[in-house]
Amino acid sequence: MPGDVVYIAPGIKHWHGATKDSWFSHLALEVPGENTSNEWLELVSDEEYLKL
Repeated sequence: MPGDVVYIAPGIKHWHGATKDSWFSHLALEVPGENTSNEWLELVSDEEYLKL
């Protein structure tokens, strides 16, 4: 099935997800590197989500 490929450069804050009336499937690939980490950011509240 066709889809989009998105490259996010290191150090860029980003958010991904579906809106309340659409679906979303996420497949992430990580490339090993030196001095790397993963940081989970703030949650989106139900109120914010329902505005999308």
